[in-house]
Amino acid sequence: MTVRPPRVPLCVAVVGLALALAGCNAGPGPVAGVTGGGPTMQAAGGGNVAFAEFKTSAFPYRGMIPADADTKERAKPFLDVNADGRLGHTSPRGGLLWEDTTYNDRHVLLAAGPDFAPGRPGVMVVYFHGNQTILARDVVDRQQTVRQLAQSNLNAVMVAPQLAVDAPDSSAGNFWRPGAFAQFLDEAAGKLAEQYPGTSRSTFQRMPVIVVAYSGGYMAAAYSLTQGGAGERICGVVLLDALYGETDKFARWIDSSRGGAFFVSAYSTSTHDQNAALRAQLQRDGVAVENGLPDGLGPGVVAFVDSGDVNHDSFVNVAWTSDPLSAVLSRVDR
Repeated sequence: MTVRPPRVPLCVAVVGLALALAGCNAGPGPVAGVTGGGPTMQAAGGGNVAFAEFKTSAFPYRGMIPADADTKERAKPFLDVNADGRLGHTSPRGGLLWEDTTYNDRHVLLAAGPDFAPGRPGVMVVYFHGNQTILARDVVDRQQTVRQLAQSNLNAVMVAPQLAVDAPDSSAGNFWRPGAFAQFLDEAAGKLAEQYPGTSRSTFQRMPVIVVAYSGGYMAAAYSLTQGGAGERICGVVLLDALYGETDKFARWIDSSRGGAFFVSAYSTSTHDQNAALRAQLQRDGVAVENGLPDGLGPGVVAFVDSGDVNHDSFVNVAWTSDPLSAVLSRVDR
């Protein structure tokens, strides 16, 4: 497919780039605080944050959208539009989205609470954000994920890759590739070690991983779990109103990890039916399912949290309780 791209005024392009790279309130932008060739953590959002460029983040991605036996979809090129050399992707919800503005940001948020101690046993939380999101503006400022991580009192670091930039699209990009999630975790370990003198890559490579997905982050999460190569390192999965698809993949992961990890899916009316279907499928398979968030989240716990008719757009802030991310992480067995 070949189309001619619209002409974008220079001032609009510059403003868009500035927004994409803007820092937190009075905090650093993605290239602020650079010493020794990389960004250093600075106080922002209720914790410490840095924005680092990764080689193994979600985008850019010039591979295929994989075939899916669950949906009977055939493999097809992700970038399916070429407009005089400008490449784009036809998104089911967003229409034509261009690689240079939507799928070209390698930045990853690195964050931790001010009391994080790398010398103590800890976990790595990988956060896959939803649609129409920019890391600093939404993940840090609007959703307050860094503050929620800090207030959970879990000794943890958070790693959040930029997915499609400020767009209604759930594409997984490089996380569609087998083994890509493990490569991402390995690079994250190296980047985090640079932030904490006296530690090494192995300090963070040893950490168990909790995968958290909000809304459209379900796609990257599902493929990371089922073919990401992280194996037994994943100790838990948290879906925050995110079960919009890939239900069979989540079911297979729960079945294959039975007894070795926990699974929590909290939902509003937006994903009620999908969660009801997954719960029923698991119960048919003999999986014990809990209704509501239990006091402790350890290996083998599978729980569904019905949040009722709450606003999907603010689900990470207010759902069945305020600060739901903090509420979940505070119950992780230490």
